[in-house]
Formats: sequence, C-alpha cells, structure tokens
Amino acid sequence: MLRTALRNVLAHKARLAMTVLAVCLGVAFVSGTLVFADSSAAAHRAAASKGFGDVSVTVTPTYSPAGSADDRRTTGLDDALVRKLTDVPGVAAVRPSVDGSATLAAADGSPLRAGRAWANLAAAYLPGKDGKDGRHPLAEGRAPAAEDEIAVDGGTASAGKFRIGDTIGLATDGPVMKKRLVGIVRTDDPRVNAGGTLALFDRATAQKLFAAPGLYTGIDLVAAAGTGQSELAARVTAVLPPDRAEATTAGALAAQQTVLVDTLTRGYAKLPLVFAGVSLFIGSFLIVNTFTMLVTRRTREIAMLRAIGASRRQVAASVLLEAALIGLVSSAAGFLLGLGIASVLPRLLSTAEQALPDGPLVIGPLPVAAALAVGVGVTVLAAWLPSRRAAGIAPVEAMRSAGQPPTAARSRIRGAVGLVLLLLGAGLLVSVTGAKDASVENLQDAMAACGVLVAALIVLAPLLAGPVIRLTGRLTGRFGVVGHLARENALRDPRRTAATAATLMISTALVAGLAVIGNSTGRALDRQAAEGLGADYVIGTGSPTTGIDPAAVRRVGGTSGVRTAAAVADSTLFAGGHVREISGVDPAGLDGVLKLDFTSGSAKDLGPGRIAVSATVAKEHGLSAGGHLNARMGRAQEFRQYAVVGVYRDNPVARDVLGARSEVQENGYLPGSVQRVLVRVGSGAVSEKTGPALRAAVGNNPLLKVQDREALVHEAAGSLGDLLTLMYGLLAIGVVISALGIVNTLAVSVAERTREIGVLRAIGMDRAGIRRMIRLEALTVAAFGTLLGLVAGVSGAWAVGSLASGAMDQYALALPWGALLLVCLASLGVGAAAAVLPARRAAALGPLRAVATA
Repeated sequence: MLRTALRNVLAHKARLAMTVLAVCLGVAFVSGTLVFADSSAAAHRAAASKGFGDVSVTVTPTYSPAGSADDRRTTGLDDALVRKLTDVPGVAAVRPSVDGSATLAAADGSPLRAGRAWANLAAAYLPGKDGKDGRHPLAEGRAPAAEDEIAVDGGTASAGKFRIGDTIGLATDGPVMKKRLVGIVRTDDPRVNAGGTLALFDRATAQKLFAAPGLYTGIDLVAAAGTGQSELAARVTAVLPPDRAEATTAGALAAQQTVLVDTLTRGYAKLPLVFAGVSLFIGSFLIVNTFTMLVTRRTREIAMLRAIGASRRQVAASVLLEAALIGLVSSAAGFLLGLGIASVLPRLLSTAEQALPDGPLVIGPLPVAAALAVGVGVTVLAAWLPSRRAAGIAPVEAMRSAGQPPTAARSRIRGAVGLVLLLLGAGLLVSVTGAKDASVENLQDAMAACGVLVAALIVLAPLLAGPVIRLTGRLTGRFGVVGHLARENALRDPRRTAATAATLMISTALVAGLAVIGNSTGRALDRQAAEGLGADYVIGTGSPTTGIDPAAVRRVGGTSGVRTAAAVADSTLFAGGHVREISGVDPAGLDGVLKLDFTSGSAKDLGPGRIAVSATVAKEHGLSAGGHLNARMGRAQEFRQYAVVGVYRDNPVARDVLGARSEVQENGYLPGSVQRVLVRVGSGAVSEKTGPALRAAVGNNPLLKVQDREALVHEAAGSLGDLLTLMYGLLAIGVVISALGIVNTLAVSVAERTREIGVLRAIGMDRAGIRRMIRLEALTVAAFGTLLGLVAGVSGAWAVGSLASGAMDQYALALPWGALLLVCLASLGVGAAAAVLPARRAAALGPLRAVATA
C-alpha cells in the first residue's frame, strides 16, 4: 500500500501539479500574511524604540524638555552636573545628549518621508576627547560646528538626494530654518534605520532648539565592571539636584518602552492576523474541494484495491499517506512563496502619505506551524472524509458507479442545518444593529453574525445551485445547444459547483462589503466636512505643541484671492476625568469659515471664562446654555468655572469645545501661538495655484499641512483608508486562489467527461463549440458565486453601517454601483480566464481517441 501511495503521487503528474499548486497557494496566502504581520509589527516596534546599547543609567529632567523656556532652564542638566557624575564611584563613562525632533523639507517644501513622522529625530553632535561622537560616526564630510550647519544620516541623504554643500530646509516647532549640509553620518538607531530621519546640530544650536543654552535633555551613564544598574542609579540619585532630575536604570526604561511600543503597535499586528484567519478559511476550503474531487474520481481505483484484498483501513491509510506527501511538498513550496509575498506587501501597500516602516522579515513559529497545519493538516483532513466514504462502499457497487449522488435524507438535513444557521445569523444581526451603538462588543457580535450568515450560505449553496443556475441559465441558453449543455454540466453535481463557487463567493463578499463601507464612510465624511466647514482650505500643524508663525498668518491673509484667514489656537481641556480638545477662535468672522449648528445659545458671547461645547460634551456633563463647567485648560494649574454660552452639534473642525482665542493661546502648550488657519477664498478664486500659493505664504514649512476639503476628508478616513488598502491588496491573492479552484474543477470535469466530449465531437460539434461550452460552464459557476458574494457582502456592510450610524449622524448606506459592477465583471472575468486551459484541453481531444478512453 505504501508503494501504491507513492505510485499514485507520481502517476498523474498533471493532476499532481494542480493539487500541489492549490495547496501551495493556500499555504502561501496564510504563511505570507502571518510573516507580514510579524515583520510589520517588528518594524513598527523598531521605529518607535530607542536603542539603549551599553547604557546602564539615564538621567532625565523632571520637567519635559518640550515645556516652556522657564521649565527648560530649571532642569539642572548642565556641564557641572556632567563633571559631578563623572566622579561618582562605578561610573565608567558619561555621555550627555540633546535630543529633539526636526522635520526636513524635500525639494518642493513638502516633508521628507512624510509618512514617517514617528521618527523625525534630531540631536546634537557631541564629540569626546578624540573629537568624535561615537554614537554618530562620520561617513562623509565633517561634523556641524556652526549654527547654520547640519549633518544627516546616510538614509536621509539618499531619500532627499542631499549632497555635501546643499542647503536644507527644516523646522522644529516654528518657522523654516535653512542649514548647510556639512556631513553624513552612520547610525544604529533602530528608529532611523526603520525609515526615519536624523538631523545633527552643533552643541549650542541643539541646546537652543531643544533645551536651553548650556543644558542637556539627558545624560547616559555606563557602569564600570562589577557595578549593577540599581546600585549605580542609587549613587547617581544622591548627587542629582532635588526635584529637577531623576535617574532611571536602562532596564526600567526598556520595560516602560516595551509596554508603550506594544500599545502603539498592537493594531498593526491585529489586522493581518484577522485577515490570516479569513485566508486560512479560503485556502483550506480550496484544498478540501480540490482533494475531495480527486479522491472521488478515484473511487473505481479504490474499489479495485478492495476487490483484490485491501482492507478499509489500508485503503484509507494509503490515501492519507498520499495526501501527507503532497501536503509536505506543498507546505515547503508554499512557505517559500509566502516569504516572497510578505516581502512585497510593504512596498505595495505603502503610500506617500502613509509609509510602512522598513525592516527585515521576521519568521516566527506561528507562520511555520500555520504552513504545516494548512499544507499537511488540511490536506490530510480533506482526504480523510472522502477516503472513508469511498472505502466504505462495497467493491462491486463502487466499480459500477464512480459518483454517488446525495440522498434525499442528506439533502433535507443539509437544508435544515442551513436554515437554522440562516435564522440564527439574521436574528443576531438584527439584535445588534438595532442598538445603533458602535462599541467594540457590538462590532464583534456583528462580525460573528456575518460569519454565521456566510456559513449558512455555504451550507445551503448546493441546494441553491439548482434554482439559481436555472435562472441564470436563461442567459446561457441564448447560445443554443452549447449554452444548454453548459448549464446542465454545472447542475450535474451541485455539491461540486457550490464548493467551487464558495471561494469566489467569499472573495466577492469581502471586496463588495469593503467597497460599500468605504463609499458610505467617504460620503458621510464628505457631508460632515461640508456641513461643518465653511472654509476652502485649512492650514494646520497637526499638533498643539507646534505653532504657526504669526507673520505667516498675516502673509496668508494677504495672499491673492484670500477673503478670510481665521487663526485658531488648539489646546486641551480637562474636565470630570475626561480630556477634550478645545479650539480658540475669534467670534467675529467665525461664520465665514465654520458652519456651526447651535441647539442652544450662540458663539457671539465667547470670551475669557466663557465657552461653547459640542453636543457630545454637553451630554457627557449634563450641560446646556447658561450652565457651568469646572475644568482646567492646557498648561493652567488650577481648575475654574467656565460659563457655557452655547451647545452646537458635533463638528470635527470646531473640535469638542470652543473658547476665546486669547485665553486658549495663553494656556496652550506654546503660549501665544496658533495651530490652524481657516482660509476662505473669494468666489471663483480656487484654482490649482491656490494651494501652492498658500504653502509659499507659510514659507514652505514642512511642519504645516495645506489641505483642501478633499484632503481633509481623506485624512479623516485615516485608518479606514489604510484598512481598505491593506484588505484590497491581500484579497487580490484570494481572487487568484478562486480562479485556481475553478481551473481545478473544470480540469477534473473535462477529464471525467472525456468520452462525452468525444461523442459530441463525433456527432458534429466543432472545437470552437467545445471551448464555448466549457467557458460558459465556468461563467455559470462564477456567476453563482458572485451573486451569493454580493448578497453576503452588502448584508455585512449594512450591518456595520447600522452600527456606524450611531457614531456618525451623517452615515447612510450608499451603494457604489460602479464599484459593484466592476466587482461583478472582475469575478466573471476570473471565471472566463480560469476556463482557458481546460477549454483548450477539451477542444484538443480527438473524437476517436476520446471515445476509446477508458
């Protein structure tokens, strides 16, 4: 039986190749997604992590270096402290540092590596006694020594095409500065090597920008041999200025960083893992379908083995061994292909606005285990069920008929199970969506309900195949006899037809559902922007800790075509345990740039101590016009009573709370600064030159974004846009697997119908007719899967949309008819393409040879 299994593997090379290819793609789909998930999460962790190297203890100020100038001057991290720390017993080396953030400008003034703002690093080049900074070894040129000089790392120089002597524009938290590039350095900082940027200044310039003259932002200490980190930290603490600096061991910092980075990168691993589960289902379903057809086709062969003395256990073991061998070979090939997929995905899914960090492939135990589980486990499982069924058939009965149609009792059981699943899924979906609460729990319940509905469609698919295909068969019937034969061939084995269409149904459902959700959300965001924003452009920093130069605001107001330029100061408001965003505005002229819908009160009474709140904040604190809110604004140390002068419907541009600009500016993180400018241009003044003119007015500052309505809607989509991009990219592989499933089904079908095709050729059907019949059969199967997929996808999108409408008033289900039509055409195109090779093979059969085939 072992030799029989080995011979069966090698006897039918074409069949073996198709099976291996099916399993290989299923394995590649799953393992590639898992490797991509691990690699993406690791790259994001590296991008957000600071390497500690041989550092034992780090001294940092108790006040943030990003605070006010007064705070920076009280840190006490100066040269005197450096000398004092050098004399502490157990200290082998002392390395002061001045760290901050600087965004470099590309040639057109836009941010260099715009999608990687998480690692725009800046530091001081601090040479030691040898005149070199060991943390930043020079690769070319020299170290910066004057205020107008800068050095960058090699990756940044390559990305910006910078050369020694070039003038580079950059910004930290204010106007654009121009620096001359004098050196290029190497760095082992994982954040930079993951795709960030590094700008180095001389000591005095870096201290002026990120700390205060003569002060540092941190001091790293290296312990001498035999001195522990905790012991050294205790000694260092004893000599630090009280309440101005603190010592932390590198181990404690690494632990804190691990928690923070895991929190920040958790989402990057979750999404691919969720899709890996979907891909596992698609790949497994294809493998089960393919191997079931192959084992079913060998029913006569299995019956012959039974007739010459093989036991049921031997027959089943032979088939399982054959499946295991195929699974092992396919797992190895699929895993290698999956590595290729994982290496290509970051480049395919990165955009200029949202770039994925660079990093090596991370191959963990989970992708390897998944490859074996899919390749071997699923293949053996796929062979086990039909092999037991075939081995249980009496030899004479099996040799008489290769296929056993399902009994009426089995069909009734299938129908009952499918109906129960359908009612269960529909009931759960209605109960969840009726709440209109977009909580995580409700979203998970809605996804579970959609999964149950998809399972119900899969169970009911063989029963639905007959009526649906007869309905669509009216179209194929227009092609005459070949169309009628194509329809009957698809109806010959409803279980096989349903199993083949299932993979295409899942892919179509996911694509259609995502398209509906994306279109509906985009329309809602567009309506939200139109209802809340009266301005044509918004110039913003994206951070309350970064300000816009007042001179730049005046230049924007003086730009040709600009009618109104309203400055907005952003800060935070702490109230009742909640942190909310507050926008400081001038009531005069506010109507021209903001569309506020007040349910009570108005914005005209805004002033010091008087605020207006959004409907969400009002509901949260039980407020109305005339009420009071006890809150603390920005950097203010004391809570105070604010009078509520109005309540407005939620507006993303106005944020959560509106206050007087003068008061918000005074209590902002950068006192006296503004973070946004709302620009209204004259009628007909908007043109392709308006955006560049506004960017020029703010000095081509890479920290500032000049966005029109379309850009604001795109930014508001945020993570949803990234989700759709990622899912569309991964689903492309699912379409390939669906096509392969149709190829497999048609190939086996053609092999089973060799004599039948020979008879058709003998009675006068030409090669073109044979090819047309096979193609129409493929289109019939594809149409069946597409129809079920559209029903499932739109139903799922409706469920998710019902939850989203509870969080976004403007949300309404909007079917993207063009996209859905494109999905239909693409699915039918997959069916047509999948039929090319089987149709050619069928047409190539000669009548006499086909009729004579055993």
